[in-house]
Amino acid sequence: MNAATGPEIRTFQLSAPEPDVRLDKHLSRVLPQCSRAYLQRLIEQGHILLNGRRTKAGHRLDGADTITVGLPLLPVRPLAEPIPLVIVHEDEDILVIDKPAGLTVHPAPGHPDHTLVNAVLAHCPALAMGDDLLRPGIVHRLDKDTSGLIIVAKNDLARARVASQFKRRTVSKGYLVLVQGRLSPEQGIIEAPIGRDPRSRRKMTIVEGGKEATTRYQVREYLDDYTLVEVIPVTGRTHQIRVHLSAIGYPVAGDPVYGARPARFGRQFIHAYRLGFRLPSTGEYREFVSPLPVDLGQALEGLRGP
Repeated sequence: MNAATGPEIRTFQLSAPEPDVRLDKHLSRVLPQCSRAYLQRLIEQGHILLNGRRTKAGHRLDGADTITVGLPLLPVRPLAEPIPLVIVHEDEDILVIDKPAGLTVHPAPGHPDHTLVNAVLAHCPALAMGDDLLRPGIVHRLDKDTSGLIIVAKNDLARARVASQFKRRTVSKGYLVLVQGRLSPEQGIIEAPIGRDPRSRRKMTIVEGGKEATTRYQVREYLDDYTLVEVIPVTGRTHQIRVHLSAIGYPVAGDPVYGARPARFGRQFIHAYRLGFRLPSTGEYREFVSPLPVDLGQALEGLRGP
C-alpha cells in the first residue's frame, strides 16, 4: 500500500501571501507534499474552497481570504506492486499495455494502490515522473471498467512527445462498444460539449459551456436489441463515449452510471481495441490491435445465439 495519511480536512487562514498570487501556486508552497497538478484537480473537484465557495486554480488571492483544504489523500510516489501485465509493445521510450477491465489506471483519493501505475513501476522502476506524483508515465486514461490499449511513457521526453500527438489529435483510436437498442443511422458524428454534472460531481453530462467533444461511430452488427459499434473519439473527454451514446438514446450495455446494467453484463461493454501513433524515438507510425476479451466475446456469442 502507498504511504499516506488517512482522510483529513485542513482549514487555515492565509497570512499575508505575496500580492496577487494564484491560489494553486500558493497552495503548492503551503503543501509541498502535493504536486501542483494534484492541487488543481482538488480545486476543480470542489475539495478546496475559497471563502466557503468553489473557485478556480488561477484565482488571485489577497490577505483576507480563507481557504478550506480537504485532502482525501496526501499523495506520495506510488509503490511498485507485482501485478501481471500484458505488454503489447515495449522499447526504450514507451510501453503499450493491454489493460484488463477492473484495473484503475492511476492512484487517486480513495484508491491509493493496486493500479496500472503500481504494476508498471514493478516492471519499470525509473518511470517518467513529470509534474504529477500520482500519475508517473501516464499520457492518457481508460475508465476502470474499460479494457484495452494504453500507452505508458518511460521518460519525460517520450511522455511529452506522445502527449503532443494526443493534443494535436493525430493519435488513431478505435473502440468496440455494444449499445442498447438498434442504433440508427448506421454511421454518424456526435458533437456535444461535455462538463461536470452539476447534480452529481462523479458524473459528466452534456452541458452548455462544457468542453468541445466529438465522437464518430460506425455500426458493425445488429444483435437482437443491441448494436455492436466501432467508435472513434475525436476528442478525449472524461466518459465521452458513454455520455455521448447515452445522450442520443443508445447507452452502453452494462453501464450502470449512464444506462443500466442487465444481468448478462458484468461491466460496461467498451474495449479500446485499436491504437495508432508515432513512436517517440523514431517517428515511425505504428498501429496496435487488441482482441476482444473473453468476457465480452462470450457476451456477444450469447446474443448471437446457437
